[in-house]
Amino acid sequence: MSTETDIKRNMKGRKARNVRTLTALALAAMLALLVAACGGDNKVGGVSEDKEVTTATAGEVTGSLNISNWPLYIDENTVKDFEELTGVSVTYNEDVNDNNEFFGKVQPQLQNGSSGGRDIMIVTDWMAKKMWDLGYLQEINHADIPTVFENMSPSLQSPSFDPERQFSIPWQSGMTGLVVRTDLAPDVTSVNDLFDPKYKGKVTMLKEMRDVVPLVMAADGVRPEDATLDDWLNAIQKLDDAVKSGQIRRFTGNDYGQDLAKGDVVAAIGWSGDAVQLQADNPNIEYVQPDEGCSLWSDNMVIPVGAPNTPAALAWMEFVYDPKIMAQIVEYVNFISPVADAKDVLLEKDPEIAENELIFPSEEYTANCFTQDSPPGGEDALRQVEEAFQNVVTG
Repeated sequence: MSTETDIKRNMKGRKARNVRTLTALALAAMLALLVAACGGDNKVGGVSEDKEVTTATAGEVTGSLNISNWPLYIDENTVKDFEELTGVSVTYNEDVNDNNEFFGKVQPQLQNGSSGGRDIMIVTDWMAKKMWDLGYLQEINHADIPTVFENMSPSLQSPSFDPERQFSIPWQSGMTGLVVRTDLAPDVTSVNDLFDPKYKGKVTMLKEMRDVVPLVMAADGVRPEDATLDDWLNAIQKLDDAVKSGQIRRFTGNDYGQDLAKGDVVAAIGWSGDAVQLQADNPNIEYVQPDEGCSLWSDNMVIPVGAPNTPAALAWMEFVYDPKIMAQIVEYVNFISPVADAKDVLLEKDPEIAENELIFPSEEYTANCFTQDSPPGGEDALRQVEEAFQNVVTG
């Protein structure tokens, strides 16, 4: 557990170029062994061997920092606290409402080596992997952010999409399940309940394919990790039929809470942390863990190629991984903390938050859940599924 003194020392002393060189050499050797072990495959981690990978540079922390994040995903004090500690001026943008929508906006810049002035972007697991595979992200040297890897929850340290945490640092994690107006739809406990004709026109789904389709498959008895391409397409056909019949009111980004609050919608596929926030204003809005299990995911901080101030970006990562800072973020956003020790801080400060299963879930609570994944069959299958789902979303 770090202190403010530790954070200041780390920020001022990030010039370990010898360590970075040795780490790069060791990584190169490891990658060479992996390539040999894979029979000479010309790709490692989705990046071509001959493609240059840029490592985010540490150094003196000055200037300005530009962050793109999802709405309502930070408390009111953390940015100000970071500015006071470091002297860095932070521009904090809430301009991520949907992974694909955001990617469509920034890709023209990224493919030309520009980040559009952004130093940190926060995107979901699969999108981080997609951006890395396209060469749009910088590698992160673990030696430059020791607090992060000292405090990161063990369960997040080696995800399947980035097993070495080369390019992604969890911001918050969460569960996708059911967000329900329990006063209007007290019997909704399964995703299949959203297809009940008595709720016609009063349910919404998310625009995020990997949030919705696996839950629909699971509700029909198909575990997403075992699903075939046909299973994905059949689930999308089920959604298409529900749209055409008027069962599904609309597909949403981060804004489905408004419909629930007004009572226009009685149940939605939504995110656990949103439910905690919405319940503060309306106790009848609750997160319901689906009978068939939830989808687990993380939103991750990534540093794009062309980021103008990588030292400040790395300093921000260090700063927010202090348990006291992360505790104040989690207390506000109510998603799953990537820093386990933040719970100890909150047990003293706000026990109700610390003991909330939606913020610090037990293994039992998520035992039937699954991580987000892509359909089997490679890029061609993924394009087919994405196109089919997008056609449903856009009508």
